[in-house]
Amino acid sequence: MEESHNELPVCTILKREWRAYFNSPVAYVFIVIFLALAGFFTFNVGRFYEAGQASLDRSFFWHPWIYLILIPAVSMRLWAEERRTGTLELLLTFPVTTAQAIAGKFIAAWLFILLALVLTFPVVLTAFYLGSPDPGPIIAGYIGSALLAGAYLAVGMFTSAITRNQVISFILSAVIGLFLLLAGYPPVTDFLYGVAPSWVVETVAGFSFSTHFEQMQRGIIDLRDIVYFASVMGFMLLATHVTLNNRRTK
Repeated sequence: MEESHNELPVCTILKREWRAYFNSPVAYVFIVIFLALAGFFTFNVGRFYEAGQASLDRSFFWHPWIYLILIPAVSMRLWAEERRTGTLELLLTFPVTTAQAIAGKFIAAWLFILLALVLTFPVVLTAFYLGSPDPGPIIAGYIGSALLAGAYLAVGMFTSAITRNQVISFILSAVIGLFLLLAGYPPVTDFLYGVAPSWVVETVAGFSFSTHFEQMQRGIIDLRDIVYFASVMGFMLLATHVTLNNRRTK
């Protein structure tokens, strides 16, 4: 890894990972699939035109489900591939801390996903063409979607660090993401209310992606929701740090 004396290690790793995405078909395939799914669920399944409302609610509703599959596909290679090819040990011998390596990879992957999210702007243009939507919920929805994507990505980075098998990483990441998504859904909470005290149900729902994302989807930016997503990212990245440090010291 070549690194200039004036460049931070995080930036070096970030550039390395960013180039790796676009030097292979992975980036283009991901972006095309993401945009195709987002468009399909918004216009076909969500019946955007038939609803007669200049709102992006029907678009944001599907983001958690699209991320559930696509983000594990992006994150599964972050560390598992390094371990499989033996380049993880090489990477950790460079003058870069584990935290810097994690930050560089995470930021590069998150920026890549955010690029795909930004490319959904035609939906926004369509909404403004059809009417005069309130920009507040749209901005809040995109902020929430970006934070949600970061949380999914942090989960996937952790599962990628604990195994060298990308398929296992994908499955683990999707399962954890599904649990965090469904924990706040009404069918789940309604069932739990019948078998557990209300404080248990509320605690479980409080850990749900959907509970916090729905707030932003409605245009409400609550500091507690931002702290929640930041906490999920911080906890999962810390767990990744501990996992990689254990391997580095062996």
